[in-house]
Amino acid sequence: MMQGEDANDLGRLQSIMHTIEYACSSIQMHVNPAAAEATLLSLSQSPQPYQACKFILESSQVANAKFQAAAAIRDAALREWGILTSVDKGSLISFCLCFVMQHASSSEGYVQAKISSVAAQLLKRGWLEFVASEKEAFLFQIKQAITGCHGVDVQFTGINFLESLVSEFSPSTSTAMGLPREFHEQCRMSLEVDYLKTFYSWAQEAAAGVTNIIMESDSEVPEVKVCTVSLRLMLQILNWDFQYGSGDRAKINVDVFSVKTRHDPVFTWRSECVIVQPGPSWQQILLSSGHVSWLLNLYGALRQKFSLKGYWLDCPIAVSARKLIVQFCSLTGNIFPAGNVQLREHHLVQLVSGIIQWIHPPDVISRTIESGKSESELLDGCRALLAVATVTSPFMFDQLLKSMCPFGTITLLCGLMSEVVKVLMATNTDEETWSWVARDILLDTWTALLAPSGSSGGNQSLPLEGITAAGSLFALIVESELKNASATAFNDDDSNDYLQASIFGMDERLNSYGLIARASIEYSVPLLTKVFLERLAQLHQVRSSRCDPTTILEELHSLLLIIGHVLADEGEGELPQVPEAIQTHFLDSIEGDRHPVVLLSSSILHFAEMSIDPEIRASTFSPRLMEELTCRHLFSGLVGHGEISVHLVSLDSWRDLAKSFVTERSLFSLSASHQRSLAQTLVLSASGLRNSETSNQYVRDLMNHMTAYLQDLSGKHDLKKVSLQPETIMVVSCLLERLRGAASASEPRTQKAINEMGVSVMNSILTLLDIYKNEPAVVYLLLKFVVQWVEGQISYLEAQETATLITFCMRLLELYSSHNIGKISVSHSSTLANEAKTEKYKDLRALIQLLASLCSKDLIDFSTGSVDSEVISISQVVFVGIHIITPLISIDLLKYPKLCHDYFSLMSHMLEVYPEMVSQLNVEALAHIIATLDFGLRHQDSEVIHMCLRALKALASFHYKEIIAGSVGLGSHASGVNNSGENVQEGILSRFLPSLLQLLLFEDYSTDLVSAAADALFPLILCGPDLYQRLCSELIEKQTNPTFKTRLANALHALTSSNQLSSTLDRINHKRFRQNLLKFLIEVRGFLRMV
Repeated sequence: MMQGEDANDLGRLQSIMHTIEYACSSIQMHVNPAAAEATLLSLSQSPQPYQACKFILESSQVANAKFQAAAAIRDAALREWGILTSVDKGSLISFCLCFVMQHASSSEGYVQAKISSVAAQLLKRGWLEFVASEKEAFLFQIKQAITGCHGVDVQFTGINFLESLVSEFSPSTSTAMGLPREFHEQCRMSLEVDYLKTFYSWAQEAAAGVTNIIMESDSEVPEVKVCTVSLRLMLQILNWDFQYGSGDRAKINVDVFSVKTRHDPVFTWRSECVIVQPGPSWQQILLSSGHVSWLLNLYGALRQKFSLKGYWLDCPIAVSARKLIVQFCSLTGNIFPAGNVQLREHHLVQLVSGIIQWIHPPDVISRTIESGKSESELLDGCRALLAVATVTSPFMFDQLLKSMCPFGTITLLCGLMSEVVKVLMATNTDEETWSWVARDILLDTWTALLAPSGSSGGNQSLPLEGITAAGSLFALIVESELKNASATAFNDDDSNDYLQASIFGMDERLNSYGLIARASIEYSVPLLTKVFLERLAQLHQVRSSRCDPTTILEELHSLLLIIGHVLADEGEGELPQVPEAIQTHFLDSIEGDRHPVVLLSSSILHFAEMSIDPEIRASTFSPRLMEELTCRHLFSGLVGHGEISVHLVSLDSWRDLAKSFVTERSLFSLSASHQRSLAQTLVLSASGLRNSETSNQYVRDLMNHMTAYLQDLSGKHDLKKVSLQPETIMVVSCLLERLRGAASASEPRTQKAINEMGVSVMNSILTLLDIYKNEPAVVYLLLKFVVQWVEGQISYLEAQETATLITFCMRLLELYSSHNIGKISVSHSSTLANEAKTEKYKDLRALIQLLASLCSKDLIDFSTGSVDSEVISISQVVFVGIHIITPLISIDLLKYPKLCHDYFSLMSHMLEVYPEMVSQLNVEALAHIIATLDFGLRHQDSEVIHMCLRALKALASFHYKEIIAGSVGLGSHASGVNNSGENVQEGILSRFLPSLLQLLLFEDYSTDLVSAAADALFPLILCGPDLYQRLCSELIEKQTNPTFKTRLANALHALTSSNQLSSTLDRINHKRFRQNLLKFLIEVRGFLRMV
């Protein structure tokens, strides 16, 4: 439509404008939208459409047409950046800036925002090539606007542009430009070090300059929007992820090729809390200038002035001011001089004194909210407490209020939380109310205060006054949860919040409850024991009077959930951990049977013992209650503490439970996860026995009955007939779940017995795998048990034991492969095919995990002797395993995220650590690895792509170093061979050199992949210099524009020759090549992707 531009061709420009306007109208009216979209796309894809776009912006009366013209300027400029002159680039940016300033009073806000965004993006695109004077010229225009000398509307527009600019330079909100991450990182560093603080001061001055006008006016004035947008910009800047906070430019020596991770002290899962760490250079502007006082006074004065207007709390200026105050509460780091605790404390005291009126007194504020007042101020007050809690210790947090109140901040927090809990109890609704939100924020505050921090892993302790207040709060929480359980006892709606929360979502709240309880453990554990015994007595009373026990049972279920999370932490592994508070408290309780945790645990065990009686179990114990009695939190808390477990394993009730586990078939009614949990807990309790031999014998006594059953079953002459009976399948499944639970509880103390358990059923497992080949659920349980057992044992086994285990694993893999279990038949319906694919995915993931566990023997080995390489080679075995399972893994199956991650993790490890084994692969296995690596390079998960790139780097580096040393390296697998005279077998290195170049130059990818891609591309080029030269020649010849052809040839030459790059694969050359590739992509990627 538009191939050339003639400045004097007014008719042509008007025709273009009318065409775009018509296309926009057609889309709005849903008239032939496909053709209309094609018209708009042609504008963006036209070579240098800038004059036409400017004409549309200046002449059109259709707002959407202007929006499309601005978007076309952005698309074309970024695409053609490499061929635009410096004058053209500056002209486009200046045009956009002048346009938004000249039309600052326009009612077309979204058009203004788009053009402002385009100006910001183009300024960023040229940021690294513009000299300082050019940048200053652009920013001078903005500063002039922000001073207000051109009117309020222009002032607002100038600040709004800075919002767009800061957003573009922030990695989390920047617009994709098809450039490497390193480009964005360099822009971010430049803005942070040289300009960000200046922008903040401009916004600060603009807001302060209009404050008096706002305060003196009885109605809303235009200056309000200037103040609001200034506060918003200041908040945006404080939300910046500061990385270069030293303030000394000379000392900044950043490797932009390394990935930086933000380490906030607390990661909350319900409420957003961003830690602000700008560095010492910000101290003057944020702390010493009286800025915080000004902000608090501004909000306080406005709050008082508009106190009778309830809606004011939700006005933009009020919301922005409160958000900025909350953000100041999370200010931390070296902006506070080391050792100057007074400055930090003064800052926080000042803020707390300002926000206390938002949240105190809690009962009064709660009543006004229930009467119709907005809750936004209270919720922001809660967020402010959360922010303060993330940057202080419990002691300092508590002291902040004591300079102005007779109580500490923790007492206020308890009172506020108590009021919220009371409101929740009073309303009792499934709808999410303000009290729900407040509760979650305040629970996050408790988590921030009390969660283990630092390397010590210990929980934070509270001052004495805070302990008492936390104890009272926990009692109220327990009362609230029991009341909720009672109120919903007869609710059959599966979507009921309490039922869902008790199974899934409530875990987060329970973890916080556990922290509060452990902070006041001398109150909470006796309270839980008292309440539990009370409910137990009520249950006996209800049973004796033959009344409905549902309500009491629901309360007991809720109580057991809470107790489980008090006695055990989630931890980072599969097994919940006993908290330090329980391990270190009550040290004066010398007699075991008087230990408060033992008393609580004994009460629960006596209750669980009742379930052994069939009559009581049938009439009283619901499946949910039985599952909670065997939940991993509860039992892990009971057996995890050494002193407590010593006492527990001596109790008659514990021995009866263990006996029932071995002999009572009624416990098979438990769910699979609770079968595992019960077995795991009982095996772990062996740590409470006096020595290793006793512990191992205890485990044998627990598990021998189950292994014997499997041995007997697998040895039956009529096994095929018996094994397929439903009852047999149920029993086998339960026993496998128990074996899996026992295997997961393996510890050095009981490793011997667990290993014997697994060895004793090796042959049975193979027999059952053969028998149940058409029962996918059983097959999966067999595989998962083997994975769990191997994972726990492999590091401890001696050479001969390892050989036995490896032989077993190979037989298992071969047997699975021979049955081709999970194969999807084309005759299946789509539903059956999907089900079969899911089953196959689960099986293959388990097999991959098995191979990964075998790999760990090379990394972690606790055996006393060395593994003789002549007896066994782990790498060889794993590659044999890969040979066996790779034919079963299709590209469709790799679309399952977990299987995909596990597969590429194993493949990356093997190719990085044992690249020499690739030369031993057969043709089919090599082809499969090539196909899967190619799939992985274009995966959506950047971690998968990184693993593939690391694998390619390892293979290419190995091959290059080997051929330099005179060896064959990967041999024919590197470059490929002719097979049977006609078919060409593609080589792994010759395949991925062009593939990687294609990805980097023409495809979309995450900007943080360029460094890893460079590390793979460099050795690939060294391995195939002839192929690389041919690819370069083809790429150059495809360019029809002589200018492009010359620039591309020069860039390709510089890629491999500049920056003192040599052909040695070492760290310095890898770094040089990364730098070369960055410059190369910035230079050519834009015009190579031009349509």
